[in-house]
Amino acid sequence: MTTRKPRLDGKVAIVTGAGTQSEVPGTGQATAVLLAREGAKVLLADRSEENAGKTLAIIEEEGGTASIFTGDVTRSADCRAMAETAVSRYGGLHILFNNVGLSYPGTVVDVREEHWDEIMEVNIKAMMLASRYAIPAMTASGGGSIINVASIDGFRSGWSYNVAYETSKGGVIALTINMAVQHGRDGIRVNCLAPGHLHGAFTAGLSEEHRELRRRSTPLGTEGTAWDVAHAAVFLAGDESRWITGVTLPVDAGSSIALPLSVLPRDEGGILPDSESARF
Repeated sequence: MTTRKPRLDGKVAIVTGAGTQSEVPGTGQATAVLLAREGAKVLLADRSEENAGKTLAIIEEEGGTASIFTGDVTRSADCRAMAETAVSRYGGLHILFNNVGLSYPGTVVDVREEHWDEIMEVNIKAMMLASRYAIPAMTASGGGSIINVASIDGFRSGWSYNVAYETSKGGVIALTINMAVQHGRDGIRVNCLAPGHLHGAFTAGLSEEHRELRRRSTPLGTEGTAWDVAHAAVFLAGDESRWITGVTLPVDAGSSIALPLSVLPRDEGGILPDSESARF
């Protein structure tokens, strides 16, 4: 019986926001673990060495290769050092998982201006800076894959009043498209993941009632986890997706394709209109 070669054998990856401050795995932690399981050497970038250490412990316990880079990806100097560290420690760079994100509540009439600015800095500027220094290193390594984490809130209104977050995630999608076009001939593929109502470190504070409402609003009627996003990231990082670039892939149990009224009656066992009576 032939043993399967790891899908990312010989690849070097950076995962930003790779740590976790919750008992619930976040998308950064889950993706870092799966990339390492598939043979990648992973630089775990996070502001907190303690949080990144939790991810490192999992990877090392499983026999993978990873190390920690502590820095702030909203700072140009830290992003430059992050790319240089990946190359110096592991000999190249092939994968960048742009994962950091922040949210504050508010509509345009009441969102605090400093919150708006901070969200744009963390959710968009940080991805631009990380990519600015990763792309030359990837090009020198023979090409690579950048995966930006947006949200289904980037192309539809979300469940709460957080206009700055939603606007920033729409910007991530636009950033992805433009980077894919402008750096494709450098051998760089750029794609975007748009998570839906999954439960991870980012939503660890939600009540059980809120989580149940989110679950019921999806066509699949199930709750996602950070691992669902991580599996999609592994696909986009590897050679199986070599002809895919500029794509935004929803990972959302189908919630972005259905209106609530098309889902909830099925969930509640209600009476659905038949084809004769449902003429408008």
